[in-house]
Amino acid sequence: MTTTQDRTGAHVVGAYIDAIDWGDCLNRILGWATLHESRYACLCNAHSVVTACRDPGFGRTINEADLAVPDGAPVAWRLGSLGFPGQPRISGSELMWKCCARAAGEGVSVFLYGGKPETLRRLSARLLREYPRLKIAGCYSPPFRPLTTGEDAQVARAINESGAGIVFVSLGCPKQETWMAAHRGRIRAVMVGVGAAFEFHAGTARRAPRWMQDSGLEWLHRLMSEPLRLWRRYLVTNTLFVAYLLAETVGARRGAGER
Repeated sequence: MTTTQDRTGAHVVGAYIDAIDWGDCLNRILGWATLHESRYACLCNAHSVVTACRDPGFGRTINEADLAVPDGAPVAWRLGSLGFPGQPRISGSELMWKCCARAAGEGVSVFLYGGKPETLRRLSARLLREYPRLKIAGCYSPPFRPLTTGEDAQVARAINESGAGIVFVSLGCPKQETWMAAHRGRIRAVMVGVGAAFEFHAGTARRAPRWMQDSGLEWLHRLMSEPLRLWRRYLVTNTLFVAYLLAETVGARRGAGER
């Protein structure tokens, strides 16, 4: 099991986030995938780190990951202020796309776990159009209920038998992180939680314009797209994220003053 002592980064609110650039991130994931190591990588935005702070069990899931990168721009900015200037935002959508490009060239097959059947069909078709050499080892759209022990074992066996080196997991936070942590040691592949990337790449949902992504406003675009489903996640957790950062800053200044 990987611990924070084996990683380079810092705590952002309730989660330990790795300081890493795109090249090292991709090299690490593809290296594990080539060796079929059972690992998992989390992509963390403000919602993720606030949830980690409020839920100790989820916090352990993030802190014990093999890799946890800043998916949200505010998380990347905060990591930069903690001694890692220039830390890029590593979004789930872009990471998935870049991993597929590398996997196609290096002969690493991928498995798609999550999403609706139609989303998986459209996603697979697009990936193969863009990367004809990419091997999609399999797809699975889980039902809207917990899998039975037998069903879960069957899915894990199918993924292992497919020969996939990378399993992209699109279940949403915190479900996908919890699923990956539960299957480390059982699935012989790198599991990468990519959030809404399946829908974005399949064309069933529209991603924010680049200027909103670069300005840290992608959450606002998603909120406007699905206000009934996402208002609590973004308005509540974003407010808590700012509050926690202020508390951390005040605490740090007081500690410095006492010394």
